[in-house]
Amino acid sequence: MSESKSKAEPPPSQKQMPNALKFFFGGLAGICGAIIVQPFDVVKTRMQVSVTSSGKNEFNSSFHCAQTIFASEGVLGLYRGLSAAILRQATYTTTRLGIYTYLNGQYEKTYESKPTVLASMLIGVVAGSIGAMVGTPTEVALIRMQADGRLPPAERRNYTNVFNALSRVIKEEGVASLYRGCFPTTVRAAIVNVSQLASYTQFKMFFNKQLNMPDGFKVQFASSMLSGLLTTLTSMPMDMAKTRIQSMKIVDGKAEYSGSLDVLLKVVRKEGVFAPWKGITPYFLRLGQHTIYTLLFLEQFTRMYYKYVLGDDKRTGL
Repeated sequence: MSESKSKAEPPPSQKQMPNALKFFFGGLAGICGAIIVQPFDVVKTRMQVSVTSSGKNEFNSSFHCAQTIFASEGVLGLYRGLSAAILRQATYTTTRLGIYTYLNGQYEKTYESKPTVLASMLIGVVAGSIGAMVGTPTEVALIRMQADGRLPPAERRNYTNVFNALSRVIKEEGVASLYRGCFPTTVRAAIVNVSQLASYTQFKMFFNKQLNMPDGFKVQFASSMLSGLLTTLTSMPMDMAKTRIQSMKIVDGKAEYSGSLDVLLKVVRKEGVFAPWKGITPYFLRLGQHTIYTLLFLEQFTRMYYKYVLGDDKRTGL
């Protein structure tokens, strides 16, 4: 009985992780990364919305911004919106990384090879776009909570947590307001996923095949670093547009911006050509580091599952 059972059971190398677990590990990796980089995310958001009516910047640098937040709001000011950041990862990152790893696995199963550059890009666009649509409401709550501290006390929304923010937005502004900035959020997510996940896959293949380096922590770290830098440079203008739209107020029934292109044109005209990359240091420290931590956590979660649950010692990660 036991002999026939063992014959029917596939070898460890052919066993696969359940799809539900791919989504769970993706979200968990994102949450771990978000907790670490939250202060940089707060500084990045404040830098992006820190412009006076005359077009002048409120902060001289990212360090000045962090100092100002710490002096006026304390350590907790650097963790504003943490509950929203965690819920955002639980929705957006769970969806995008889950879909990405699932589609990657389906590609390898169908074609018996790693995805090509074009395939990785298409998978990244699909995963990022769907994830963004799922996560936009928490993104709106996160941006508002992070930007709240820079407003005069009388104008602050003073959300107590992400659920309070979501319920108040629905009550005070309608359900549609939860999807304000959905288009730039989706475009940004598509850019991020193509730059981040697709490039990560290709960088790993380059190290493995061209430089003959075996997959492992060194290759994963180097690939995630390069991926984080590329993602920062390509996605920041759309992130700027998304942040301005999601944090803007409606005055006398008129919105400050009509859309992403309007944001970027006004920003360039009033603040300079390089203004869309304002706050690039905290943005890289936030997104670049988050890319590194998320991908490394996901790699380790995947490796440990295959090793300790499925008994596959040869699987090194994704």
